[in-house]
Amino acid sequence: MNETLRPDLSIIAREVPAGARVLDIGCGDGALMAALSDNKGVDARGLELNASQVERCVARGLSVVQGDADSDLAEYPDKAFDYAVLSQTLQTSARPDQMLEQLLRVGQQAFVSFPNFAHWRTRAALMFGGKMPVTRTLPVSWFETPNIHHVTIVDFRELVAAQGARIERSWYFAGDQQIGASGANWRAELALFQLSR
Repeated sequence: MNETLRPDLSIIAREVPAGARVLDIGCGDGALMAALSDNKGVDARGLELNASQVERCVARGLSVVQGDADSDLAEYPDKAFDYAVLSQTLQTSARPDQMLEQLLRVGQQAFVSFPNFAHWRTRAALMFGGKMPVTRTLPVSWFETPNIHHVTIVDFRELVAAQGARIERSWYFAGDQQIGASGANWRAELALFQLSR
């Protein structure tokens, strides 16, 4: 099955080398895992909280377990994977700092993407409307959202530095289009980072 990946997942699929071992945390329907397995022979494993998404993955023949990344990542051995992937899930974790620590413990490197809460549309909605925004990357009202932490690109960079990790590469997106790093904290709706320690 050949499906179109979200922009952040497409970059990850391009950057992960053939034959790598990958843990996709919060893997959803397994789109990234399927692309990596089918196109690059990657040993892709998944961890997903939502039972119906786990069923979809298993029905596709993907190796996925149901679990809560906030607690279950601690069960994985150190450096068990070449890459740990956390796509648009960091902001939903109970403690993003601890989640990042676990990612860099179980993976040699990590890919992390998240919606940027400092994007100009988000700022404008708060400034001029006085309300939490509903945007392309934040498509539901504040009371429905799974997001419990509002992270910006600047916040994330500071967290990475505080944890003694390195940013190897970064990508920024406005809608489905990749944009440059200049002014990304207010221009980018979505950010993707490749990290190591």
